[in-house]
Amino acid sequence: MKVEQKGHTTTIRNTQCNTAEFYNKLNHEYNSYKSQNLIIDLSFDKAITMSDIKLFLEMVKSHRKQKKSLVLVVSDIDFNDVPAKLTVVPTVLEAHDIIEMEEIERDLGF
Repeated sequence: MKVEQKGHTTTIRNTQCNTAEFYNKLNHEYNSYKSQNLIIDLSFDKAITMSDIKLFLEMVKSHRKQKKSLVLVVSDIDFNDVPAKLTVVPTVLEAHDIIEMEEIERDLGF
């Protein structure tokens, strides 16, 4: 797991294991990241499935309660199958853009 902080956003990359194992590690350390906007980069796992992505539903729900953004980066999936409650994009750059837009929306009271 590789962690990078840039401004008000933390990027956490899965660099060595499958997504389910990574989720368990991240969930165990979640309290240290819950007050920050998060980009979870899952592009390392080329065998990722939709059920792997859905593991993050509960984490996203609790993160939104904190009025923070959580965006998943996955490159090789059908984005039409992603649940509406999850924000999934193909690149880290797009994830940063989504977080900026959501920050602006929160500042404006949406």
